[in-house]
Amino acid sequence: MSKFLLLSLIVLTGCASGSKNLGNDINYQNETLTMKGYLSSVDDGNTKKPGILVVHEWWGHNEYARKRADMLAKEGYVALAVDMYGNGLQADHPSKANEFSSAVFKNMDEAKSRFMAALETLKAHPHVDKTKIAAIGYCFGGGVVLSMARMGIELDGVVSYHGSLKSPVKAKKGQIKGNLLVFNGAADPLVSKADIVGFKKEMKQANAKLEFVDFPGALHAFTNPGATELGAKFKLPLGYDKDADEKSWARTLSFFEEIF
Repeated sequence: MSKFLLLSLIVLTGCASGSKNLGNDINYQNETLTMKGYLSSVDDGNTKKPGILVVHEWWGHNEYARKRADMLAKEGYVALAVDMYGNGLQADHPSKANEFSSAVFKNMDEAKSRFMAALETLKAHPHVDKTKIAAIGYCFGGGVVLSMARMGIELDGVVSYHGSLKSPVKAKKGQIKGNLLVFNGAADPLVSKADIVGFKKEMKQANAKLEFVDFPGALHAFTNPGATELGAKFKLPLGYDKDADEKSWARTLSFFEEIF
């Protein structure tokens, strides 16, 4: 049993506030920090299912991450919406979101520790097939899951939605274990053409199995229905794109069918 599993304290506290949710609040921890996640699954008699980690946007673990976990649960997966900031920390302003997200990427060893704590917690669930694990992430979360893949964590697949392509760590040849699926908004000014070229070159040199999808006209955060309002509120280049959202989700589900 790993040290992360020994340290993971799974506390099911009943249905999360708002009966619309399928899952339960769950506390887990690494050596120094308690994290407040959300575990979603549907009891359909299938004893073992693939497990999927869901990593939040830079706003922190919120209802959007939980919604995606519930969507995965309805498709037959056990999903854990993780808390990369710890203690359920959320930002209500871009300055705070930038502060929280930057702190994670400035300490990749701690970021890996938090991610591994979530991974071991997910694997400990009695209905999870430990040999079938993937991770998805949005914006900040997309950058996180791609960084975890670069660091050699055993994941069958990783999906990034409008995530950062840069990382403090670089992939070494043969280190990325699973397949990568990356969705990007072609009109997203936060991801430059140079970023895309550099990322694809890095993945090629690492012998990674990469599928890169660029959605024409899509801005940053194109999968989040609340993005347009947030963009207007904070004068940020954010915008929801229904077509890109639906197509990226459909491809994600077929991607999981392929890798599992």
